[in-house]
Amino acid sequence: MMKVVRLCLDQYLDANEISRYNLAKNTGIQYHIIDGYYKNKVFRLDGYNLGRIIEALDCQLTDILTVVDE
Repeated sequence: MMKVVRLCLDQYLDANEISRYNLAKNTGIQYHIIDGYYKNKVFRLDGYNLGRIIEALDCQLTDILTVVDE
């Protein structure tokens, strides 16, 4: 089995009642990019964007990323 990193930003935002729009506004990241992270449709994770997201959410990287067996 291979380990794969998956985004779980959707679960975090939903649990904390934060909209993608508000996250985009608070990070300065375009909505369609946040939406891609939310829907786990990103092929390459951008460390700069991830840093801006966790700073805006005041959370840890492990709160929005998970490792799964595939």
